[in-house]
Amino acid sequence: MIRFALLIGAIAAFAAAASAQVPTADAILDRVDRNAVPGSKILVSEMTIHGRRESRTVKSKSWIEGEDKAFTEYLDPPRERGIKMLKLGDRLWTYSPDTDRAIAISGHMLRQSVMGSDLSYEDMMADHKLREAYDARVAGEETLGDRPCWVLELTSRSGEIAYPSRKTWVDKGRFIVIKEERYAKSGRLLKTLEVRSVEFVQNRWLPKEVLFRDVLKEGQGTEFRILSIEFDAPISDALFSKASLRK
Repeated sequence: MIRFALLIGAIAAFAAAASAQVPTADAILDRVDRNAVPGSKILVSEMTIHGRRESRTVKSKSWIEGEDKAFTEYLDPPRERGIKMLKLGDRLWTYSPDTDRAIAISGHMLRQSVMGSDLSYEDMMADHKLREAYDARVAGEETLGDRPCWVLELTSRSGEIAYPSRKTWVDKGRFIVIKEERYAKSGRLLKTLEVRSVEFVQNRWLPKEVLFRDVLKEGQGTEFRILSIEFDAPISDALFSKASLRK
């Protein structure tokens, strides 16, 4: 009887220790958000858009302040050079030097592709904290490549979110998302994300090369690469104004 009680106690202790090692979904998302949403950042990036017949690469520079302010200027190729985008809260404008006009992007237009890529304007604007936008649960564990991951199922708290649900693979050691499936309210898969390389910059891990795929369109997806990045960089508040679009 004593041995049986000891055995039961050992099993209970082992189960408690095992469960203690599994963080909550909210704790995991908190760590992910700390990596992904710093106070400010300046980055130079390029995206290679793989269409049905050909591929092309677009280079840009972005200045981002928190979750609500972002300014992007396209640098290359020549036909896209000088195109700019400004985000202020939930408002977005694009500017084309060819027409010398700033156009507000809103409503259904936010779902349109940016320059023929697999990313929509909604995708480009989204820099919110996952912890605040979604309820989450730990659905399991998987290994992708050689990286052990938590698998999370996310459900949006608001009907205004572009993707009402997501399935997200979070690297256990680095606390970054390395794979994601994004779903419509109906449960239909809309887009996928696959991180192909990561980098450690200024004491945080970040995805350096990411493949986005809109599963509803043809093509091999859009590769997004960070060429350089600076966190917590000083940015003039004057940059985040409609007047900057024409400068």
